[in-house]
Amino acid sequence: MKILVIGPSWVGDMMMSQSLYRTLKVEYPDAIIDVMAPAWCRPLLSRMPEVSEALAMPLGHGTLGLGERRRLGKTLRNKGYERAYVLPNSFKSALVPFFANIKTRIGWRGEMRYGLLNDIRPLDKAAFPLMVERYIALAYDQQRITSAKDLPQPLLWPALAVSAEEKLTTAAEFDLVAVRPAMGFCPGAEFGPAKRWPHYHYAALAQKLINDGYQIVLFGSGKDKDTGEQIRQSLPEDVRQYCRNLAGETTLEQAVVLLAHCRAVVSNDSGLMHIAAALGRPLVALYGPSSPDFTPPLSDKARVIRLISGYHKVRKGAAEEGYHQSLIDIQPERVSAELASLLGDSQENECRF
Repeated sequence: MKILVIGPSWVGDMMMSQSLYRTLKVEYPDAIIDVMAPAWCRPLLSRMPEVSEALAMPLGHGTLGLGERRRLGKTLRNKGYERAYVLPNSFKSALVPFFANIKTRIGWRGEMRYGLLNDIRPLDKAAFPLMVERYIALAYDQQRITSAKDLPQPLLWPALAVSAEEKLTTAAEFDLVAVRPAMGFCPGAEFGPAKRWPHYHYAALAQKLINDGYQIVLFGSGKDKDTGEQIRQSLPEDVRQYCRNLAGETTLEQAVVLLAHCRAVVSNDSGLMHIAAALGRPLVALYGPSSPDFTPPLSDKARVIRLISGYHKVRKGAAEEGYHQSLIDIQPERVSAELASLLGDSQENECRF
């Protein structure tokens, strides 16, 4: 069976979608799974063994482009797709499989997609509290799975493949092959500082880890470069050489490989957090106003620290420099202790300030 998936447009969602692909390969071992998604997703999809081909979606997020979607659909008519799974909930995301005349088109109800989807699932959000559960449920007949409790256990979480040779080669390209093991920090987050652990807390943790013999590697996009520099400049000058700011300096593919190279990762709620989880890295995930209840890091090596409950729709923190007080209240000592526990250190050898 040949399957087309219309994939998500966000890093975290794309990572969680791998759980669907893994589940489909268990249900249909001979299935060929192609995923249509923005071109930037290719470095992630190429590391998902279940995906045969990544098809570029040339239209940007939020663009209807009806004529272009019709053209894309027509180009797929001779590809032999028997099923399509549409993961975004938008009307426009269901257009390509419809124009491709794919026989079975599956997805959650979303934006009034009757006719575009012919296996349309009404979504009871309380029955499927996690996004990953909603993705996985689409792999089964809707009569079989009526809530997350019906899903076969254990759930197949995302798992990206990176070879030891790739890690060594890429680390060497960035001069990260050294006596000091690397600790990854992902200090950026969408929507500004309200979702970020304060830079001075990152710096305090970095200084302790450097004193313990680690080097710190800062990851992120170009817009996170200044945040990384704030962290570096908050360190004493004599240890800054052990803190590398690679935000904006790597491709996404290089960042994936280098995160796999890190001994452990500390991250805000971000797409890179989900990548680190899928790489199986020991991970401390720091949450403030956003909630891990819907999209937590999917790894048994991840620890979530959050000091408030519920979801808070906050785009701008009220504290100094735009930080959210709940993230300010997460002290570096707490994060250090979680890292020590994840790395298997004994109680006597925990990192202490």
